[in-house]
Amino acid sequence: GTTVPQSYSLAQNYPNPFNPVTKINFAIPKQGFVTLKVYDMLGREVTKLVNEVKQAGTYSVDFDATRLSSGVYFYKLEAGGFVDTKRMVLVK
Repeated sequence: GTTVPQSYSLAQNYPNPFNPVTKINFAIPKQGFVTLKVYDMLGREVTKLVNEVKQAGTYSVDFDATRLSSGVYFYKLEAGGFVDTKRMVLVK
């Protein structure tokens, strides 16, 4: 269906640990500017997966880490005042 989420949410990536591709799901209850960024252990931005206005809904983004080395990474969702960060592990 086309049910609008009731709240902002950021799900744990799947699979985790992963090699080299993983899925990140998130939901936003209203239209707004959304950023989803990946950071390394030192807090350096590795990539931007989403950086645009999105309609309310549930989304799934694939993250391809082929060019990255094994290790722990963090992904951060920012949308409408909501901020959440989760940890993921890349094993090659």
